[in-house]
Amino acid sequence: MIKFLPKLLIVLLALSCNTKKSGNFALIETSYGNMKVRLYDSTPKHKANFIKLVEQKFYDGTLFHRVINNFMIQGGDPDSKNAASGQPLGSGGPGYTIDAEISKFHFKGALCAARQGDQVNPQKKSSGSQFYIVQGQPMDAAQLQMLALQKGINYTESDIKKYSTLGGTPFLDGDYTVFGEVVEGLDVIDKIAAVQGDQMNRPLSDIKMTVKLVD
Repeated sequence: MIKFLPKLLIVLLALSCNTKKSGNFALIETSYGNMKVRLYDSTPKHKANFIKLVEQKFYDGTLFHRVINNFMIQGGDPDSKNAASGQPLGSGGPGYTIDAEISKFHFKGALCAARQGDQVNPQKKSSGSQFYIVQGQPMDAAQLQMLALQKGINYTESDIKKYSTLGGTPFLDGDYTVFGEVVEGLDVIDKIAAVQGDQMNRPLSDIKMTVKLVD
């Protein structure tokens, strides 16, 4: 037993020093509950950027500044930190954009990059920090098939079933980068989306977030 002790100590020491999180998951903490999100490997630029900002504590203290029931909840504007009541928000960022990585669909719980409109952003580049989380609503197969024809999107039977049961915002598919999904805390989306907001859809009572990487 004793002759194995040095190797065992080396292994334990290595494990204790390896405190860096995998980067595959993040936890968004709010007063309405927490949402655990999985970040997609298929959107490497967005994943790396989100991880970088989380490690810098960029999001801590920012607000969910735009909330629309049955649609989505949006946050990540650095100008929202300590913003005065009624102050317009939604234009802030880290000073750069991210190339579009559009491939995933907008099912309920999708973590998506906000962006400027096509008129000024035809390449559909994403905001450097602002994101939204989809709530949406269920859509029946007929409506989804009609939308698929209009947008030139091929949905599988599994996709159609997911949209018709879980719900989402399929009308945004193909236009915004989806770079992750909520894997725990879907009910928190509903709670936040239901709060009362002003004419700009900013919640009347601030909803602050803290974001950290988790395993």
